[in-house]
Amino acid sequence: MDIGIIGLGRMGANMARRMARAGARERAGGVRVVAYDRDPDARLALKDEKNVACVEGLATLASTLGGERVILVMLPAGAATEDTLAELLPLLSAGDTLVDGGNAYYKDSMARALEMSQRGLRYIDAGVSGGIHGLANGYCLMLGGTPKSIEIFEPFARILAPAPDTGWLHCGPSGAGHFAKMIHNGIEYGMMQALAEGFALLAAREDLEFDLGRLAETWRHGSVVRSWLLDLCAGILQQDEELERIAPAVADSGEGRWTVQESVALGVPAPVITMALMARFSSQGKSDYARKLLAMMRAKFGGHAITRA
Repeated sequence: MDIGIIGLGRMGANMARRMARAGARERAGGVRVVAYDRDPDARLALKDEKNVACVEGLATLASTLGGERVILVMLPAGAATEDTLAELLPLLSAGDTLVDGGNAYYKDSMARALEMSQRGLRYIDAGVSGGIHGLANGYCLMLGGTPKSIEIFEPFARILAPAPDTGWLHCGPSGAGHFAKMIHNGIEYGMMQALAEGFALLAAREDLEFDLGRLAETWRHGSVVRSWLLDLCAGILQQDEELERIAPAVADSGEGRWTVQESVALGVPAPVITMALMARFSSQGKSDYARKLLAMMRAKFGGHAITRA
């Protein structure tokens, strides 16, 4: 089986490796991966990977793949994906399948699916979760598209997933994959925030002398809050309980914002996810102006002291 991969970042490169190594794991027949990234260093990192052929341009990638081609795009949503597709689409032919594994907005994916169907192309919007651990543990795949498109991609999905029959799903028509991933990330925000707040409360009670790393490790076994995120917390707290060298700033992805916007549009309350997103905004300094104004108002009406920067 042949597949093209465009984008060899942390996710794309490891997905290429996982598929190329499929035969050695005795989970599927051999897979040849034809890979491209505009960064030569990203291509160089895969030069010794058996069954991976790195090429220097999209035209070469398209010409190297034969028959009805399957191409997986693992690029950030937005300009990177748009610019690449503008160059790639003229190189494709009717019957080819394009899989967008970036975190695109689901409505954009629905529009892209329509555009591609008019060209005779198949399109799958693929929500992908697994991060840097996906190479070893497999990736969770949420797929949107027509049944025929999913049928074509299924052999690769079975290799990428944690097991051939688990960890991947045809969620529904075009847009369903990226919508599912959007909500997945919103849930992730809320779970992370709850764990962080809980351990912050524990850390604040120095008089109770909690060993946070050991407590987190204890919760991993039998507790109703056990999860992979808790596993990660346990490892972090055992190594550096004070977190002294970490700046208290947390980035937010577009998917957290889209999830909250969808909550408003549907009239379905999502207060935990919304507050988790607001907490990330606050960590980025976006509440500083409001806090300064609060301090000044308090000083004006009550004569309270203010802290000068």
